[in-house]
Amino acid sequence: MLTDIFEKEKALFEDGVQTVLRAQENRTRVVGILKGNIVANSRSESRGISARVGKDGLFGFASIAEYSDEAAKKVLKAAADNVKLLSRHTDSKGIVLPPSYGTGRIPTNCDIVDAEQKRIIDVCRKIDDYIAQKYPDLDSRSVYYSEDSQDRIVYSSDAYDGHLVTPRCYIYINMSMKTKDGTPVEQFKPLGGFGSFEDNFSDIEQYYPELEKLYKKVKDKTKGVYAQAGYKTVVLGGMMGGMLAHEAVGHTVEADLVMGGSVAGPNLGKRVASDLVTLVDFAHTYNGGLAPLPVYLDDEGTKAEDAVLIKDGILTGYMNSRETAEKYNMKPTGNARGWAFNDEPLIRMRNTCILPGKNTVEELIESVDDGYYLIDSGNGQADLTGEFMFGVTCGYEIKNGKLGRALLDTTVSGIAFDMLKTVDMVSNEVEWSSSGFCGKKQRMAVGMGGPHMRCKIMIGGR
Repeated sequence: MLTDIFEKEKALFEDGVQTVLRAQENRTRVVGILKGNIVANSRSESRGISARVGKDGLFGFASIAEYSDEAAKKVLKAAADNVKLLSRHTDSKGIVLPPSYGTGRIPTNCDIVDAEQKRIIDVCRKIDDYIAQKYPDLDSRSVYYSEDSQDRIVYSSDAYDGHLVTPRCYIYINMSMKTKDGTPVEQFKPLGGFGSFEDNFSDIEQYYPELEKLYKKVKDKTKGVYAQAGYKTVVLGGMMGGMLAHEAVGHTVEADLVMGGSVAGPNLGKRVASDLVTLVDFAHTYNGGLAPLPVYLDDEGTKAEDAVLIKDGILTGYMNSRETAEKYNMKPTGNARGWAFNDEPLIRMRNTCILPGKNTVEELIESVDDGYYLIDSGNGQADLTGEFMFGVTCGYEIKNGKLGRALLDTTVSGIAFDMLKTVDMVSNEVEWSSSGFCGKKQRMAVGMGGPHMRCKIMIGGR
């Protein structure tokens, strides 16, 4: 982990300007095994310092790929020089940041414990060997370990300081078989979560039941059918709901994208979903425990708090930086983050989730006479109007309230706010995932989740 050398550098902050000094180290660990053969094996680190200086609504940003007292002095001077240069060459002014909502220091939330690469390889081999012996009829299998962690130190002239770390690691399992006509079908499952390697994989046998479920899904898919295209009643699984919450709704309520013309702008304070839908971007805690990827402090020095975006179907707020919070007369909740030390902070989601309801999953399925149960999505895209299209990689027919045949890959599409207005049942359990990245200009590790929901949606066919 980074050693904090910044406390004395605060004396270099200029009077009359708002300054944030950030050091950050990103590290990755990768191991890939395809059908028993190692195809990827790498480790990498990057570290450096950035400074952001604001004056009269203008900002200067600078970074350097070093971590030392001298580097901190250089980058502070460069950022200050940049904002002075801007002020000499532009008459336009941005939004002057308001005073922060407090000062202090956020304590370090956890440690990053680095595992030896051999230990990672051995665990991946053990999982691969188990799959090969347990499921010999698979046509192909892959075991792919990916670890990424962010270790950041933030010092602010007028907000919070802190040293925060965000480690996460996953083993991604892919199983593939063929249908009777030779068409390959596959299923995919991430195992792991927040924390270092031993936090997640000291006992890999805990994941064997998940491998059994994954095998059953791919086996079912070999006998799968194409969905009938049309506007259908469906039960969306928690992962599908999480994808919807992030891609189709979450991005539209990021305040910088609202400024860019997203559909959320004219709909603030209006109904955008049924009264069963409440959407929250959680900072670090959910239901008394840790959220999938806890964030305690953002890169502007704002203490992270939950952001309620939709409340009982009404659009109530946005995710903000300090600048956009001032523009929209809202409170900043700690959403401004950069992926690497040389990335500027952007408004990013953290742990975005639709809250659970009162029904069981079984009740949702039993309530559908003719429809589909859509479980997993391999990918998804949406634009600023909320129009979305998601791939569906795992699903089943629902006939007379019972699950039927598995589905081959298909797609769903629609307008997010229109679709959310059709939600009429919500399950009492939430499924979370934090295995992916958001790609808004920069990468960013994010968590997303949701309950099962019964709704109507346009589904593709053959």
